[in-house]
Amino acid sequence: MIARIWKGRTKIEHLEEYTEFLKVRAIPDYKKTEGFAKLIFLKRTDNEFAYFNLVTFWENFEVIKNFAGKDFEKAKYYPEDKNYLIDFPKKVIHYEVFAE
Repeated sequence: MIARIWKGRTKIEHLEEYTEFLKVRAIPDYKKTEGFAKLIFLKRTDNEFAYFNLVTFWENFEVIKNFAGKDFEKAKYYPEDKNYLIDFPKKVIHYEVFAE
């Protein structure tokens, strides 16, 4: 199993709206991909920003390519993300899951 990790940041005033967007648009998109196992979405805030960490779990790298494309290390964004995100990290990080 492979864990795929993405990090994002929004202004604090976009916290609830972006959270809802992720629930309605992004999460269903992940779940419909064959070979997707599960995800964990994390969020935290400080006085200015909301920080998001997404950890998705996949059967293997080929499955991730079906979701993210041939350049599977490239972060995947939705057009709506430009309304919320402050920066757009270009890459995600992958780890092999060796124990649960």
